[in-house]
Amino acid sequence: MTQQTFDPRAFIAGLPKAELHVHHVGSASPRIVSELAARHPDSAVPTDVEELARYFTFTDFAHFIDVYLSVVDLIRTPEDVRLLTFEVARELSRQQVRYAELTVTPFSSTRRGIDERAFMDAIEDARKAAEAEFGTVLRWCFDIPGEAGLEAAEETVRLATDDKLRPEGLVSFGLGGPEIGVPRPQFKPYFDRAIAAGLRSVPHAGETTGPETVWDALTHLRAERIGHGTSAARDEKLLAHLAEHRIALEVCPTSNIATRAVATLDEHPIKEFTRAGVLVTVNSDDPPMFGTDLNHEYAVAARLLDLDAPGIAGLARNAVEASFLDRAGKDRIGAEIDAYTEGWVAGA
Repeated sequence: MTQQTFDPRAFIAGLPKAELHVHHVGSASPRIVSELAARHPDSAVPTDVEELARYFTFTDFAHFIDVYLSVVDLIRTPEDVRLLTFEVARELSRQQVRYAELTVTPFSSTRRGIDERAFMDAIEDARKAAEAEFGTVLRWCFDIPGEAGLEAAEETVRLATDDKLRPEGLVSFGLGGPEIGVPRPQFKPYFDRAIAAGLRSVPHAGETTGPETVWDALTHLRAERIGHGTSAARDEKLLAHLAEHRIALEVCPTSNIATRAVATLDEHPIKEFTRAGVLVTVNSDDPPMFGTDLNHEYAVAARLLDLDAPGIAGLARNAVEASFLDRAGKDRIGAEIDAYTEGWVAGA
């Protein structure tokens, strides 16, 4: 099989995968967003799918946050939560995603009046139903919406650590939203509490700010993976630290272009990350909002890194290894990836 005859998109379409950086509300397809907007006609979100495509065209990161929050406002009832969660799992399963850690922001729903117990029940019911119907395993990362400040941090860590509320599928604790004007160190007490309760630390950092924000996430929030970490490429010492300690970056190329965090795909630092030996995982972030999906992100990474089938399979294995799945689960998906790749290469 030569690079000239290799069809990466065909290979990627059937490749078993794990996804580690994908947002709950941000994964709402245009079909689901339009349905939710029709349920709540007082919203500014368009109900027409073609109009939604224009609505999801962002001028910068701040504009993206404004649009994202308008979609968050469509999730108003436990039934909305359940519908969204189940349909996200359906879309992941279509892309051969065997395991996903979905970033959920419970504060955004509870502050809008959804009962916290009903919220937990809705995501758990959808998780179990999706695994039974599609075979896709979902786990949760509860994240703090940084723009909402310390009130949101307190509420999020309470929901994540209360034994009477904490959902069975919860594995990690994160921090999202804007980085500019939202310093990471102020969230240290909340991450300390989450980690003490057995959750893993996965904050966003270095997406729209410099490498110092990644250092803050490592030092103050004890990050085990970094969401985006785009600016880490500007600090050789940081790259060496990430590589030495096997701290994975959750790389989302199309998202970085859509939010203007990176100017063009050809300038994306994924090449610098891999050259430095950093553990790179490929993810879709908020796929419908950015006109992408996980399969497309793999195709983008394959082009930027000039990968053949075994190279692309290596990215899939990176995500499995960097996940918080148990060892048996990692071995199971890893074996699937290997068998699929060996079959493809042999057939070619």
